[in-house]
Amino acid sequence: MSRTRPAAPELRVKRWAAGKWSESPDAVVMEEPLQLLLDGEPLSVVMRTPGNDIELTIGLLYAEGVIQSAKDVKAVRISAEAGERESAIDVDSSVVESNVIDVHLARPPDRRPERSMLASSACGVCGAVMIEDLRRGLSPLGEGPRVQASLLPGLVDALRAGQGVFERTGGLHGAGLFTAAGELLCVREDVGRHNALDKVAGRRLLDGKLPASESVLVVSGRAGYEIVQKSIAAGMPVLAAVGAPSSLAVALAREFHQTLVGFLRGDRFNVYSAPERLT
Repeated sequence: MSRTRPAAPELRVKRWAAGKWSESPDAVVMEEPLQLLLDGEPLSVVMRTPGNDIELTIGLLYAEGVIQSAKDVKAVRISAEAGERESAIDVDSSVVESNVIDVHLARPPDRRPERSMLASSACGVCGAVMIEDLRRGLSPLGEGPRVQASLLPGLVDALRAGQGVFERTGGLHGAGLFTAAGELLCVREDVGRHNALDKVAGRRLLDGKLPASESVLVVSGRAGYEIVQKSIAAGMPVLAAVGAPSSLAVALAREFHQTLVGFLRGDRFNVYSAPERLT
């Protein structure tokens, strides 16, 4: 995490075990609101784990279709406390309060996101006006890579190995982007699974590496609609989730030709769409 504050502060808790009380330290994942401003105007409030806030915001704006590349961002204003430094865009870290980020665009956006002013860490599309609005701007994915089916189970272990805060708290979701050969490209953590994905997409966008058309995305937890929507927007042709997909997620993956894998546990998994990419 890029914040100076810990992502998992320790608290004193009481434990009940074997019929007895005890007191011990416990690491608890941090969750705080982030006020998003667009050209100085309030856009949304996102509940997230502090850290990589620029990546999170840039990834979210990309998924919403507000920006198409890092060049669309003129500057970002964020508090010095965040400790954020980004070479791809101009960062002013002296003029906003803590837990506030203000993105200034190089030109007026083609569309402004139509979402409520509060998005929880559990739902990346809460407040969106309608399902059709969420499909706007998505295109069917290309052929993409061929991925060895036996490779997928090991990617979960690689994702977990990259989740330092999860190891201490058990309370963070992770998103990891891999090559078709299983090389880890980027991993991010957050209390919200969609936030973790936005951070990964934001990092790749800032590095000029979106769409991620030859990649494999692995996420902890379930594959809900918002995960599929955001990964398709980022051009990720293969999505593998530890948990279950939803019916709407499967329908969207099939519509846009994304390989969707669910219940990736041990040496087993289910394939819900586009199985031809798995060899």
